[in-house]
Amino acid sequence: MKRVLVTGSSRGIGRAIAVRLARAGFALTLHCRQNQSEAESASAEIRSLGGQAGAPLRFDVRDRAAAHQALLGDIEAHGAYYGVVLNAGIARDNTFAALSEEDWDDVVDTSLDGFFNVLRPLVMPMVRAKQGGRVVVLSSVSGVTGNRGQVNYSAAKAGLIATEMLAGAPLEEILKGVPMQRVGTPQEVAAAVAFLLSDEAGYITRQVIGVNGGIV
Repeated sequence: MKRVLVTGSSRGIGRAIAVRLARAGFALTLHCRQNQSEAESASAEIRSLGGQAGAPLRFDVRDRAAAHQALLGDIEAHGAYYGVVLNAGIARDNTFAALSEEDWDDVVDTSLDGFFNVLRPLVMPMVRAKQGGRVVVLSSVSGVTGNRGQVNYSAAKAGLIATEMLAGAPLEEILKGVPMQRVGTPQEVAAAVAFLLSDEAGYITRQVIGVNGGIV
C-alpha cells in the first residue's frame, strides 16, 4: 500500500485530505504541531473507515532538526513515502504597518521554510523507491492576488475555504470577489488532492490548480 504524509492534518483541510486519501486506498501518516489528541482522533477515524493510519508524527515544521529526525525515523521504520501533501500553515493577519516581526516570521517560516524542512529529507528516499512519487503543496489565492492584511500570508503562500482560519473574517465583503458567491469546503480541496495523487493524474506536473470559486 502506498504511503502518503499529510502535514497539518489534525483538523480542517488537512484532516479532510487525509480521510479522502485513506478512502482512495493510501496508507496515511498524519502530522500535527500541537494538537496530538485531534491528530490521533483523525487517525482513529481513518481506521474506523477501514483505512490505514499509523501514529501521527508531531513536530513543528519550522524546526528543521526536529522535522528531519521525525521524518527520517518514520522512513527507517516504515519505508519511503509515495506522496507528500504539504498543508501545514498558519495566518497572522494585520496591516503591514502593524505587523509584528514575530507574526511575519511565524507565517513565512511555517509555509516557506516548512516546505524545505519537510520535503528535503523525503525526496531522495522517494526517488530511490521508484514509485513515481507525488508532491502536492496547498497554497492560497492570497499568494496570487494578495489580500489586505495578509502581506505575510501572501508572501508565504503564492478559494477561500471554510475552516477555523475564517473565524471573524468579513465574509459578506469577501464573497463579493468570489464569482460562485460561497466559500469552498475542505472536502472540495480534498477531492482535488486525491485526484492529483491518483494514477489518472500521472501526466500532470508543475501545475497550479485553483480550487477557489472563480477568483482571479
